[in-house]
Amino acid sequence: MWLDALYHVFMLLTYKKKKQLKRVAVRLGPATSILLIWRGTSQGEILFSVFAPHLSPQPDSYTFPSLTVITSHCVRMADSLPTEFDVVIIGTGLPESILAAACSRSGQRVLHIDSRSYYGGNWASFTFSGLLSWLKECQQNSDTGDKSTAAWEGLIHETEAALTLRRKDETIQHTEVFCYAAQGMDDDVEETDAWQNPSLVASSTLTKPPDSASLSEETHSYVTTHDMPAKDTPKNDGDVLLEVTDVEEAPAKEKPCGDKTCIHTVSDGDKGENKPVEEDSTEQPKRKRITYSQIVKEGQRFNIDLVSKLLYSQGSLIELLIKSNVSRYAEFKNVTRILTFREGKVEQVPCSRADVFNSKDLTMVEKRVLMKFLTFCLDYEQHPEEYQDFLQCSFADYLKTKKLTPNLQHFVLHSIAMTESSCTTVDGLEATKNFLRCLGRFGNTPFLFPLYGQGEIPQCFCRMCAVFGGIYCLRHKVQCLVVDKESGRCKAFIDHFGQRIKAEHFIVEDSFLSEEACSGVQYKQISRAVLITDQSVLKTDSDQRISILVVPPAEPRTCAVRVTELCSSTMTCMKDTYLVHLTCSSSKTAREDLEPVVKTLFTPYAETEIDKEELTKPRLLWALYFNMRDSSGISRSSYNGLPSNVYVCSGPDCGLGNEHAVKQAETLFQEIFPGEEFCPPPPNPEDIILGGDDKQPEAPGNNIVMAKLGSSEGSKNLESPGKHLQN
Repeated sequence: MWLDALYHVFMLLTYKKKKQLKRVAVRLGPATSILLIWRGTSQGEILFSVFAPHLSPQPDSYTFPSLTVITSHCVRMADSLPTEFDVVIIGTGLPESILAAACSRSGQRVLHIDSRSYYGGNWASFTFSGLLSWLKECQQNSDTGDKSTAAWEGLIHETEAALTLRRKDETIQHTEVFCYAAQGMDDDVEETDAWQNPSLVASSTLTKPPDSASLSEETHSYVTTHDMPAKDTPKNDGDVLLEVTDVEEAPAKEKPCGDKTCIHTVSDGDKGENKPVEEDSTEQPKRKRITYSQIVKEGQRFNIDLVSKLLYSQGSLIELLIKSNVSRYAEFKNVTRILTFREGKVEQVPCSRADVFNSKDLTMVEKRVLMKFLTFCLDYEQHPEEYQDFLQCSFADYLKTKKLTPNLQHFVLHSIAMTESSCTTVDGLEATKNFLRCLGRFGNTPFLFPLYGQGEIPQCFCRMCAVFGGIYCLRHKVQCLVVDKESGRCKAFIDHFGQRIKAEHFIVEDSFLSEEACSGVQYKQISRAVLITDQSVLKTDSDQRISILVVPPAEPRTCAVRVTELCSSTMTCMKDTYLVHLTCSSSKTAREDLEPVVKTLFTPYAETEIDKEELTKPRLLWALYFNMRDSSGISRSSYNGLPSNVYVCSGPDCGLGNEHAVKQAETLFQEIFPGEEFCPPPPNPEDIILGGDDKQPEAPGNNIVMAKLGSSEGSKNLESPGKHLQN
């Protein structure tokens, strides 16, 4: 399908030479586009920028009359790549992608490169086989000596110095994988691929020992090529600013692993010592049997985020998406409910005024006290006398002075403010206000979740950058930055082809900086877990619920654990399963931090319990634990020897929203280009004169060709920001 679209574009270029056509943009689906820039020379030379994350990672060459083009994630023709840019951005995480879009939109020449084979960095989303491939990369990643070092060192002049970049990604540590689901009948399973690409195959084999009661070990044969999430349901690519769709224990035995990826499995005969006993004797419907073979076979239906975040409906990222019109490249769903964990049970938290007064868990007195306190929080700045004496106290201590019952204190602290008990009073009041002001804009809760995962958001901003002329190169390694000794400024970089590319400004993701540059930096860590389960933590009439739950710390000096549960309608997991993300600040390894919460909320899957009615908790089918570096909040002065025109972007932080990434991108943009507007709205296509021609084109359709794959069902197309505000 996309090949046909390319063919029509090239034919259009062939027949439109006389009209001096300068640019053709092709849209191959959601967040997938190719921008061709026509130079109009007699030889038909094309300088092009490619952004097609869902095509095959391997470059394919297609020859047309007088044209030979390589389609890939990156432009690999070094001789065709310009040697001078205004801005070079290394890394494709969310802050870097926003900056790339802002710089390209302001008319800067942008080169956006990444040594990885996928967009997003630690903000990326993977299919199931893609995640296994990513795990293998993390395990095998080693900072071995580069044989071409001598070659590029010879390109450094006497008046220059080289600032080497890191080749090993050390942001992910302590990865452990556990498979609890039964293998199923088939020994070898091939994952279906939406593009029918034979190179993207994942095979997985379980070998069971003769004794079924013993621990069986699972051996994964990881895919050797990384694949980006394939869209099983095409999205609507119409002129939309924002699309919102409504939706209604014994662990595996441990093996010493160190920092390497460990894979464990629980055999069918293993049983937990403490089985949950069902209090209600009423008969429950039998659960559908989910095997590991099914998970692998349906792996393209998974889009698993490395970082778990939600979008506040009045947050800075939503406002930026609407303002810049980038929201037209994505779709969103409402988070349908907010849960709380209290006295060993999971309960739903009332969000709206109607929910509060209809709640049976609160007394009438509690309802009135709660509404009075929440009303105060909405404009707490106007009443400083209410909290002035508690500025040095924690928010938890402040709540005790407001006549709130322990029940209400728990709701406010862990389900509304969603902060740690130790946070300050002002921070807690601000978090509560932010929650309340986001209620009701797009749904009953303050949160939205992007379809196909958080990894869609960086790709959307990359697409905007490409549309305005940015050039993208994945799998493009930077050997070093070239620094002028006299001025102390960075003047160029040298890539793995030995090509020197000049630029005025350089933006680098923190993970690419060398150990020497980061020697004085003290990093925090984030503990992450990704689970696949067979039912929701709180069953209701509808199985299509998106939920967020904060589990309070069980012990002092530990952090609360944030749990986000995604259903299949978010396009992040297969039918009859749930994708669960757990996040907290690290105090130990991810497994040590999060496994107690996993044991509390879930029961490992056991084949022998399939027909029993005693199991009340969701069954855990598959689990991944890992630690991720948190480089947020690090000042520029903490890095050693950075040139004045080299700027650093941090990776994901531990917060629920994306405010830190947006604020960082805007701050760096204003520092680099003071006085320029940050991501202004795009111009009307009918008013654009391409190639500097004085006359208007005959028709807008002659300049832009769009290949639309269709529209998703059940989505609401919101045509203007005004409609969002009215809703």
